[in-house]
Amino acid sequence: MSKPSVAVAQTLEELAEFGKTACLRARLRNGVITVKRLLSHDRKGVVGLWSFASTSLVCSAALIPMLHAQVQMEAGSLPIPQNLSGSVPGAELTPDTLSLSLPDAVQRGLKYNIGVVGAGEDTRTARAARLRALRDLLPNVTSRIGVTSEQVDLAAFGFSGFPGIPNVIGPFSVYDARAYLTQNVLDLSSRRTLHAREEDVKAADLTAADIREQVVLVVTGLYLQALAGASRIESASAQVATAQALLKNAQDRKDAGTSPAIDVLRAQVQLQALQQREIYYQGESRKQILGLQRAIGLAAAQKVKLSEPELSQPLPPFKLEEILQTAYASRRDYQALQASLRSAELAKSAAHAEKYPTAGLNADYGAIGLRPNNSHGTYSVTGEVTIPIFQGGKVAADELTADATVKKRRAELESLRGQIENEVRTALIDIENTFREVEVARSSIVLARQQLAQSQDRFRAGVTNNVEVVQAQEAVATAEESLIASLFSYNISRALVVRAEGQAEHFVTTYLKGK
Repeated sequence: MSKPSVAVAQTLEELAEFGKTACLRARLRNGVITVKRLLSHDRKGVVGLWSFASTSLVCSAALIPMLHAQVQMEAGSLPIPQNLSGSVPGAELTPDTLSLSLPDAVQRGLKYNIGVVGAGEDTRTARAARLRALRDLLPNVTSRIGVTSEQVDLAAFGFSGFPGIPNVIGPFSVYDARAYLTQNVLDLSSRRTLHAREEDVKAADLTAADIREQVVLVVTGLYLQALAGASRIESASAQVATAQALLKNAQDRKDAGTSPAIDVLRAQVQLQALQQREIYYQGESRKQILGLQRAIGLAAAQKVKLSEPELSQPLPPFKLEEILQTAYASRRDYQALQASLRSAELAKSAAHAEKYPTAGLNADYGAIGLRPNNSHGTYSVTGEVTIPIFQGGKVAADELTADATVKKRRAELESLRGQIENEVRTALIDIENTFREVEVARSSIVLARQQLAQSQDRFRAGVTNNVEVVQAQEAVATAEESLIASLFSYNISRALVVRAEGQAEHFVTTYLKGK
């Protein structure tokens, strides 16, 4: 059996060079080795070449995990807590395509996202707890109307044998209409418990406001990710169109006898790889839009059209110390934890006050008699002071529990303060780097497109084969993907900066406008 000719070997080297940009290098080397082995057992090398084409298509499939990893990396950069990924049903399904701008999506998220709905209910629960604590300090007024029919056996109570008095009295009726008043006059423990519940209400309100900030960030991220997915489809479609033109050119040159068949084969492999990429991006785009719809309460079957947000205003220059001061003053989660700390301290004080005496007032007033028209007003007033003497260690246990809660809240507050500083510093680093990445990516696209145009001209002139064109086409695809990813990362970094300083909702309504 003959060995591969010099021409075939040269073709193999060209294929290897082409494959380095078309698929994973390790997978490609295996493919080239397979081709060489096939060619060494095939005199004409035709079977080996077509086997390599099949191997190249399999190699191009290795691009899909890479693309998937890129999309997943972007998804991982979106801070989407599980409790913010769902929503309650919002607008009804319509047959028309819904035009959805970023501010519209944010407003829907603030209305229908399950996190916002749940935070509202948590606030109501905190207000109910405050009302229960207030009840112990407010007057408690009740009323009762009763009619009693009774017969009494005096002998059963030791009264018998009295002249003129029967042993059994009755039956007779007693009518009693009475109002009762109970007032806690002095109770330091209950008063401090009420103050603690008031701080809990503040914490719940602030937590709800922080949830809104998080929802704004989540919806913004999902929206930008969906826009990036749409941009990838447009880029992939343009690359497919270019590959189709390249294939036609290669076929025409082969028919004219100016190019070998391998150029057509190479163009077919490239076209199918790009078509595979386009199909993948189309599926990912649909899933990204579904994720956005799920977060803002839109029906999954609703057709939507996203509008490109316009960065209408440049962000102001960032100064670390100023942003940190703004963050500590504006971050709702930080303020909520401060309120929770004050609540814990008041609860500890309330537990300590359980050992103090309490004073109360009990009173009633009503009319009693045989009948409503035969009754007389009566009343009673009782003032009492309760002095704790021995409570079996209850006060000490309550104080110990409350003190542990205070220390826990204080530690959480210090941790959150450090986390805020870390978030601010990280966001500033990200926005600086991603801005530079965008600039480089834009320059790279210009250069890659110039390279593609020149390589196409060289191929048409017969100066080179289409390996150079395919490589240039892959360079354009890589540059466009880099720009899309960089723009996504930059816009997310903008949102993360303002989230870090507690201004996310203001950022979307001020700096990002749908056009």
